[in-house]
Amino acid sequence: MSVEIDKFAVVENGAELDDGVKVGPFSYIGKEVRIGKGTVIKSGAVIEGDTTIGKDCTIYSATIGVAPQDLKYKGEHSEVVIGNGTVIREYVTVHRGTEGGGMITEIGSDCLLMAYSHVAHDCKLGNHVILANVTTLAGHVEVDDYAIIGGMSGVHQFARIGKHAMIGGASAVARDVPPFTVAIGNRAKLEGINLIGLKRRGFGRDTIRALATAFEMVFKTDEPLKVSLEKAKEEFADIPEVVNFIEFIENSKRGVCTA
Repeated sequence: MSVEIDKFAVVENGAELDDGVKVGPFSYIGKEVRIGKGTVIKSGAVIEGDTTIGKDCTIYSATIGVAPQDLKYKGEHSEVVIGNGTVIREYVTVHRGTEGGGMITEIGSDCLLMAYSHVAHDCKLGNHVILANVTTLAGHVEVDDYAIIGGMSGVHQFARIGKHAMIGGASAVARDVPPFTVAIGNRAKLEGINLIGLKRRGFGRDTIRALATAFEMVFKTDEPLKVSLEKAKEEFADIPEVVNFIEFIENSKRGVCTA
């Protein structure tokens, strides 16, 4: 296979394009960019800086790898890394990392970033993450595998979204959202376990029931959080998903959304 570059595209000397890469008209690829096998860059994309994009991705008219919107940034060398099979739609923006976040912004494999969503500096997205239209992630946000963030939602800097969590549309997330839960509102509050999402992804009935019970034990009680977490951990120590749910809350630095 060969590389296909439209005559109206600009690809700087030094850019590395693997076999099967296609670059559409009016796109710009900077000299430090590396693009994996079979990835398609549609028309009007801007990809610059030290940016690595995996194989079999599809990039529409997005802007990727530009300098972060951080007043502390003084031009330090930083990067963006995107995994395999990820789709980035129209007018998405993905910014490079900063010194305060390890100099890297990361997006995993098989993600979908819908139109106008924003991934700020030093964000870390896992695999199979979905950002619906106009989702905005502030700097240093972490989004774990299979999390879905509804359209027109905003996530505060340094907040974490646990795996298999669901954020309802038009939400403002100021605190961490535990894995396997649903959060919605401004400010976002926990509604319960992500029952529909967990069923769709093949979680067993016993696991879902255990997560739902653990959620009730932790958030629907007058006991101190530390006490309720210990009780849930003791009761469900043999169920990894519940252990992950509890440890996420225990390790939260911002605190978790309330129910």
